[in-house]
Amino acid sequence: MGRYCADCGDWCSNRSFNSNQWRKGDGYSRCKDCVDGSQYSSGYDSQPSYPSFRCIVCNRDFNSQNELNMHQQVHRPRNIACPVCGEIRFRSPANAVQHVESGFCSGCQGSDNARQQIYQYAQTKRGMQKYFNGTPLLTNGACNQGVPEYPYQCNQCAKSFRNLSQLMQHEDQKHNNMRMLGM
Repeated sequence: MGRYCADCGDWCSNRSFNSNQWRKGDGYSRCKDCVDGSQYSSGYDSQPSYPSFRCIVCNRDFNSQNELNMHQQVHRPRNIACPVCGEIRFRSPANAVQHVESGFCSGCQGSDNARQQIYQYAQTKRGMQKYFNGTPLLTNGACNQGVPEYPYQCNQCAKSFRNLSQLMQHEDQKHNNMRMLGM
């Protein structure tokens, strides 16, 4: 199995393409040789017809800025501690809160209990008030121990979230605000 390289025009086996390039499909994939060095060696003066977003740390290519932003999390140090059990192994505060919300944190076991505890904790934080969804939502009786179904809201784009970790991840990825809780 193979395809033509969009840059040099050579027929190459699928092993000659990295996975990101292969996913771009016929007519858009560039072989490893073209990606690694001899870019645009086929005599074309113009840029390729697809956008490319490159990680400056590992030189991987991505199809969108969002994919690149998500990938760049792997290069962050694991120096964030869980606010409940204190375990230091997370790359972002959102990941630490997600660990608690999952119910696997030794300090707050059970996802329903953890969601309730995080909701109550966030309500006590003065800076968090702007992230609560003030609009009453229809719950059809499915209220989780006093926690509304979508209690959190991005104050920049008004998107609502069920879990605090989802809001934090959104703030980090879409609005470059990683320090929501001051963690």
